Amino acid sequence: MVSNTSIVAIHCTREPRINPLITSYVHEILLTHTKTTNWPGTLSIIDLAAQNLPLYNEPAIPSHLPKSDPTPHHVHEHTRAWSRLIQQYDAFIFVTPQYNWSIPASLKNALDYLFHEWAGKPAGNVTYGGRGGRKAGDHLQSILTGLRMRAAECMPAIVVRSTAMEDWARDGRVSEEDREAWKGAGVDGELQVMFAEIVAEEV
Repeated sequence: MVSNTSIVAIHCTREPRINPLITSYVHEILLTHTKTTNWPGTLSIIDLAAQNLPLYNEPAIPSHLPKSDPTPHHVHEHTRAWSRLIQQYDAFIFVTPQYNWSIPASLKNALDYLFHEWAGKPAGNVTYGGRGGRKAGDHLQSILTGLRMRAAECMPAIVVRSTAMEDWARDGRVSEEDREAWKGAGVDGELQVMFAEIVAEEV
């Protein structure tokens, strides 16, 4: 059973950022859910903004590195640090906005740096945008499959109001109005279904 899961907050270049607020919302809903189900694992948040990954610059193809321990075979220290971090977790939940019907370059770049560190691990896919970001979710699902991850079928999509960035930046949190709207739209339930799929996977 999966016992250690990371919720990955995706760094976006625009400011102010609302991704950390949405990621915190996802984390809160799942943390509450795990307490009611007595799940023995832990939930962590990784913010890509703190990883300082440049555009992919490794000379080797990640899948060609030794499967048993790829970390020391990466050339650059930023890649080795990223590899060590990712290997600590049994599963992942990616929380990403939709950019032009796809995912942000920062997420694709971070995924492309590694292969064996991702392969075989369960993954969840949460998107957000003016219409929920489902096209980005479909694209990400294909990428996760290419990385040989076991992607959950349930993909929650969070609809974000056009004025949310300004409103949330002012208050420093997601509004209660938006939280109630998401709950009413079934987002909380979908997050729980997705999480159940992830933790049921054998690692």
